[in-house]
Amino acid sequence: MKTVISAKDIEELLRKGGDAKSLPADAILTPSARDMLRDLEGNGAYKSSAAGSSKPSAASKAITSKSSKPEIEAFFNSPEIHALKEQICEMGRRLWHRAYVDGNGGNIAIRVGDDVALCTPTLISKGYMKPADMCLVDLEGNQLAGVKKRTSEILMHLQIMKRQPKAVATVHCHPPHATAFAVAGVEPPTCMIPEIEVFIGKVPIAPYRTPGTPEMGALVADLVEHHNTVLMANHGVVAWSHVNVEDAYFKMEIIEAYCRTVVVASQLGTPLKTFSNTHLQDLLKIKQTLGIPDPRIGLKECELCDNAEWRPGVTCALPASGNGTGSPPITPDAEAEALVQAITNQIMGGVKQ
Repeated sequence: MKTVISAKDIEELLRKGGDAKSLPADAILTPSARDMLRDLEGNGAYKSSAAGSSKPSAASKAITSKSSKPEIEAFFNSPEIHALKEQICEMGRRLWHRAYVDGNGGNIAIRVGDDVALCTPTLISKGYMKPADMCLVDLEGNQLAGVKKRTSEILMHLQIMKRQPKAVATVHCHPPHATAFAVAGVEPPTCMIPEIEVFIGKVPIAPYRTPGTPEMGALVADLVEHHNTVLMANHGVVAWSHVNVEDAYFKMEIIEAYCRTVVVASQLGTPLKTFSNTHLQDLLKIKQTLGIPDPRIGLKECELCDNAEWRPGVTCALPASGNGTGSPPITPDAEAEALVQAITNQIMGGVKQ
């Protein structure tokens, strides 16, 4: 039987330092795998030690939270970790330019070892971070390296990484439209736009707890086995990626654009249209080849596209009848009408005389 190769298989091969040219000549490639090989060939990157990955390659000396201070400092200041620091700064600038964060809000983390992670500092605008600002922590939140203090919300990122072994990067921010759904306690509807179904899927809401507390992190972590993006009640959004930090950021663009579209469409005064359960089943098959979790994978078609609890809120529909301004119809005042008629009769009587 011929081997079937997916994009996820190629990513794993490259992550381990392998060469994509070593794939079996008679292997069957999925469409996404074929596209990835074409891109790699165009970039001259068939062989990679960490191409596009958020993790350092095996070539760098592995460290743990128990490594010596000199080893940790050397790792923290290595060229590979510096490149990841620059990636975090770039994602921070994108978040800030899109107004997904304000003040010093939002935070980002990348897993760089079995029990260590790189993260953003506290009390600094995500639009103006520098590589020298980054911090290194263990999975309990203890800071191992870095001049500035680590973000106060790192415990949530670390609990996600501990609960979801596939998570190599996490991003948390406050995109306005998605956060509006979180504040209203309304899960975004499904089966409306293909992109969100493939790359994110159904988006749950974690109950509110004080930011930075272990309780908040635990409630979010409870949802990450089957969801890569979670709304945080009265707070914001967090997303994790099994690919790299840029992919985690992309999820923020996708969820915010989707929520904004749904809000605008809900104001048009007509029921929102959805695609069929069969069409969603097709999208879930694509999703499986990408290695993205979704609790709906394996469900029967009749169990998909359930928007029973979706309530679109106030719309701009005009009343069935009215005065043409959108206001309720005006009911005549009988007494005023009689007075006007009496005055009119007196004036007309005087004219006739």
